[in-house]
Amino acid sequence: MEKQISGPLDTLYNKITNEDLWISIGAIAIKIIAILLIAGLIIKIGKVAIRNIFKVRAKSPLRFTERRETTLLKLLENVLVYVVYFIAVIMVLSALTINVTGLLAGAGIVGLAIGFGAQNLVRDIITGFFIIFEDQFSVGDYVRIGATEGTVEEIGLRTTKIKSWTGELHIIPNGNISEVTNFSLNNSVAVVDINLSYEENIEEVEKIINDLLLKMPHKYEELVQPPELLGVQNMAASQVTVRVVAETLPMKHWYIARQLRKEIKSVLDERGVDIPFPRMVLYSRQEEEKAKLPNMRQSAEGE
Repeated sequence: MEKQISGPLDTLYNKITNEDLWISIGAIAIKIIAILLIAGLIIKIGKVAIRNIFKVRAKSPLRFTERRETTLLKLLENVLVYVVYFIAVIMVLSALTINVTGLLAGAGIVGLAIGFGAQNLVRDIITGFFIIFEDQFSVGDYVRIGATEGTVEEIGLRTTKIKSWTGELHIIPNGNISEVTNFSLNNSVAVVDINLSYEENIEEVEKIINDLLLKMPHKYEELVQPPELLGVQNMAASQVTVRVVAETLPMKHWYIARQLRKEIKSVLDERGVDIPFPRMVLYSRQEEEKAKLPNMRQSAEGE
């Protein structure tokens, strides 16, 4: 029994202490480390080259829009990373003496079988391709997709990342994008309503506001043209509402609306125009009955 046990132990000991084994393991480890280092270096050099290509293209007369260039830049960088890492994995497997050819052939058959069930993945990739090809939206655009609204952080072939103004990052599969509202393509419109009391002279107030609006484009470069006073928008129980609209650069309407309210409030205060206050009428039945008594007495005495 001792000889039978010592035999396998001796064989294992001989394998562990075999110099050729450790030399081969060391050579494989060096190959793997070299492959990973070269892959990382290629990715860094490739990203720099892609960015330089886009910088050179920016100086040419024929160029994409800045939005689309940013989108294509991120997409090409992602494709570079995927391709280099895929090749690096194949080379690592070859260094480990794994039959890569048979593995790829088996993976192709398995991939074909999985492809029939991965319809959502295929739909995501196809939709992502058409989003980029048709330039529906780009990185940096402010969009609304379904119930999600925010700035586009990244567009990939499978998913789109949108960051809301409160900081949440939404990752949406491209196949689920059926309707997109892009706020960054065209000029925006700021809408401001000003409430006035019924005692104010509407024509005089409109003249004050119009004089102010003509000076606004010289002060705010976000305005495309001078704001316009449309006139009386609504008449409520205790106030009259006039509306001002202003065409602005894309996504600048919120800022201009706030500045318009500030400027209009300041000029109305200088001219002594007060804002309306809610009014409440109190009705007392006892006072009404007391008021009726003298009238009834006078009518009785007359009779």
